[in-house]
Amino acid sequence: MSFIRFVQPIIRPLRFVIAAALCLTLVVSNAFPAAAIGSSKSSPTEGTTQLNEIQEKTDEVARSAPPSLEEVQSKSEKGLNEVQGDADINKMKRPDNSQNATSVIDKVEDYLGKVTGDK
Repeated sequence: MSFIRFVQPIIRPLRFVIAAALCLTLVVSNAFPAAAIGSSKSSPTEGTTQLNEIQEKTDEVARSAPPSLEEVQSKSEKGLNEVQGDADINKMKRPDNSQNATSVIDKVEDYLGKVTGDK
């Protein structure tokens, strides 16, 4: 019984500190939910030029008669597809520009090898 009387004055302030820390954690996590530290900021107008060009081509095709097969094939040979052309072709992942990429299976095997101590 005397042990409880000795510990009780220590536990009350500790309980208050824990409750305050939890409340502070909740406030901070709600105030900064998606803090992207170190990420590069992009311009809000970036990319809209290409989208406007694609939209103009789409509107033009929608107003005209359906294109013939030869027209579609000739336009699609210029790039990725008939409407998009070669826009952002360097940003897309293709077999010819991703030969040295690490697959998910390789990453998992490497990680498991590190965890088990095989590597």
